Amino acid sequence: MWFPVRCAACGATGASPCPACVRRFRPAPQLEAPPELDDLLALVAYDAAVRPFLTGAKYRDARAALAVLGRAVAPLLPHDVVAVTWAPTTDAHRRERGFDHAELLARTVAAAAGVDVPSPLLRRLPGPHQTGRTAERRRREPPAFAPAGAVPARVVVVDDVCTTGATLTAAASALRAAGAERVVGLVVGRTPRPGATARRAA
Repeated sequence: MWFPVRCAACGATGASPCPACVRRFRPAPQLEAPPELDDLLALVAYDAAVRPFLTGAKYRDARAALAVLGRAVAPLLPHDVVAVTWAPTTDAHRRERGFDHAELLARTVAAAAGVDVPSPLLRRLPGPHQTGRTAERRRREPPAFAPAGAVPARVVVVDDVCTTGATLTAAASALRAAGAERVVGLVVGRTPRPGATARRAA
């Protein structure tokens, strides 16, 4: 049986995110890249307008938004990209959800950009979950990654959101230790500085 797609934020039928919710998105804040990254490219500000689509994909299996947002992020992919990979989630989250949201997003980005299928260049090492932790604890106890294959000189690491930057920093550090010379992060949403305001996207 065919079930129509509903917007993860407002419930409207047709697309997720729907056009009305897209109009609430704000441009990504212009902030420095987290440590170990040469650059961080983001589509929109991670705020109340965007949050339902990314949390819905991870916690309520509302994956339709990842396809839409992944295609929207694809034009940001650097032209000199050699390999696209992702910051893998924990094994426990993969088993619980049945998929890795970052991998799904990376594959959507690569397909939309017409580049090679993403390579699993990283594996997540045992450690604490980031979900629900304070920014201070995320920075003090970041996730740990190790190389999962040969690492090329230029790598783009895809994730859904950058909040403290701890996950992307840890991923980039592992890639650099394995030989990467340039590492760029690519995310859907980036958290603005506390109290910051931004104009709404047109």
